[in-house]
Amino acid sequence: MNLQESILKNLDIDYSYRLAKRMEQFRTNPVLGYRPAGSRAEFETGEMLKQEMEAIGLSDVRKDAVKVDGWEFKKAVLSYSGEDGTRHEIQLGAYQTTFVTDGPKEFSLMYLGKGTAADYEGKDVTGKLVLVDINQRDEWWINYPVYQAHLKGAAALIAVQSGGYGEIDDEALNAQDIAGPENAPAFSISRKDSDPLKELLERTAEITITLDADSRVTRDCTTYNIVGSIPGRHPDRMVLLSAHYDSYFSGFQDDNTAIAMMLGIARAYLKIGYQPENTWVFCGMAAEEWGKCDTKYDWSTGAYQEIFKVHPDWAGKVIGNFNFELPALSNGNLDGIRSTYEYRDFLEECVKKLPALTPAYMEGVRVSAPIETWSDDFSVAIGGIPSMVNEFSAGPFMETHYHSQFDSDEFYDEAVYRFHHELYGLLLLELDAQAVVPLNFAEVFEEAAKSLDVIYCQKAGARVTALLELLEKAQELSDEIYDRIWDVNEARLAGEAVELDRVREAEKKLLSVFKMEQDRFVRLNWADEVLFPEEAAQNNLYYIRKAVRSLKRKNLETALEALYEIDNNAYAFQFSRSVYEHFTDYVFHQEPDRLQWGAGRIVHHENLYDLVEGLLEKYRRGETEVREEILRLEAVEKRQQAYLKEDVDYMIKSTEKMLLILQEAKELL
Repeated sequence: MNLQESILKNLDIDYSYRLAKRMEQFRTNPVLGYRPAGSRAEFETGEMLKQEMEAIGLSDVRKDAVKVDGWEFKKAVLSYSGEDGTRHEIQLGAYQTTFVTDGPKEFSLMYLGKGTAADYEGKDVTGKLVLVDINQRDEWWINYPVYQAHLKGAAALIAVQSGGYGEIDDEALNAQDIAGPENAPAFSISRKDSDPLKELLERTAEITITLDADSRVTRDCTTYNIVGSIPGRHPDRMVLLSAHYDSYFSGFQDDNTAIAMMLGIARAYLKIGYQPENTWVFCGMAAEEWGKCDTKYDWSTGAYQEIFKVHPDWAGKVIGNFNFELPALSNGNLDGIRSTYEYRDFLEECVKKLPALTPAYMEGVRVSAPIETWSDDFSVAIGGIPSMVNEFSAGPFMETHYHSQFDSDEFYDEAVYRFHHELYGLLLLELDAQAVVPLNFAEVFEEAAKSLDVIYCQKAGARVTALLELLEKAQELSDEIYDRIWDVNEARLAGEAVELDRVREAEKKLLSVFKMEQDRFVRLNWADEVLFPEEAAQNNLYYIRKAVRSLKRKNLETALEALYEIDNNAYAFQFSRSVYEHFTDYVFHQEPDRLQWGAGRIVHHENLYDLVEGLLEKYRRGETEVREEILRLEAVEKRQQAYLKEDVDYMIKSTEKMLLILQEAKELL
């Protein structure tokens, strides 16, 4: 029996399932669950996982302390009397805010549609509860209507889940990161429970309800990432496996099964007494769902702290990270691995040569890139560690069950769970066996070139030709390097002598290029999508020009549709200036530790609030005199062209630096 066969035989899926279920016992809210950042339930779960790591035989088991904002959500129960006098009691979900009633307390409740600024006109909500509809997938995030309610003096907002998430059942509650201040309270209510309230509120402006709530946020708490390892022959070189153990509700899929699978893989290797080439580090991350108040980048806190604060030394030592999310859920016939660009070639080759695994995906496994901001792998990657995650965001689950009380083992798929144990258990072995980190930078430079709009760049006076030439040179050099990496690794696997000291020096340079690429090429837009530095300005220029053309034709509606797409100006259409500015300014005027993995990823912003407000008013009145607006947009266009020129120059300098280091790495291989 070879090593692969031995591992597949010793994977115990029942063990992983039982461990995932054990994690459900720890909860802040006895009815709904929840084990959020800094809570007692999160702490108790971490203690249990630490004991489990010790029990299965991991070494150097420890708790890495990390700083988070903590949240305890003990209860939120709303009660009211129907028109027939029947008393009704409703369990509410909650968001990461502070609201404590100290027992049942009466409030007036009003229904305000979607909770936009216009919905408050002529209404006094001071000290009252506000009921609004929310669709966070298709419209706007919860922080906008919540902060709008707060500024209007509301005691708290209660959000009805009206599509986007929690669509599986009318009883579904939903929970997401609040991305807002803790003193603007918010709760969640199901469609089933809200419908009778809405019916009452159709006949009267407000009703009296009773709320018994205990939701508390405490800034600057300590929580713990739980870490254990299997020592390798080369202890200073590591492979990282990760999953998060905080959750909303019971969190069976998200992310109990991922934690349990990670330890299930570790347990299989420990059972056969295998010593890897490199030290394997298994990390249960805290505070993934949320962990910082009043920041746009309030999730993945535990991972960010682990990589940037506790172990910044891991950059240059860890050759790869396998991050796991929702691995016991089927998303159709095609499985996926999402990785950084640099690991895609390696993973595709590995997948092709794996032995037959449990038949769970008829169409096999697809490797895609780049990574997204949805999970901890993003924080890990920008910290200088090449990362990958099982593709978990495809399929309907994210809209139907995700972050609701219906995330349970009812949708557990044993074959899928077994397949992922097998897939990542063997990919771990493949990565561990590489003599030099198998990074191919060619696709990064190729995609950077594709991202450039040559016409827009030329009109801006940007040195786009020089950049394209550099990117082509970098791509060609990266291909040459990867060919050499492949040859070295194949020779090592074949038992041939390899000058390890020399190739490991090359590896250090390759990992430094990876970190440099993350620092200089990875940016975010206002929807938290990953893009190259110049793409934000290019996108803005496209829509600015569309808006100008439309205004010249007196088509205000089309112009407004274009302005909606520029930076975060969509929110200028629905919310007050104070709301818009708060959630703009906090991206630029907070310390890096609060911005976390988003710090510096949005570089420019175009504030069009006044322009949008004025055009909306003219559109409503049927006015078409827009010469002033055209002039303002032409000035905006010039400013965005200057940004684009700067971004291209920055990419040129960055590419030149990366080329130098890549050439040094090539000479060592």
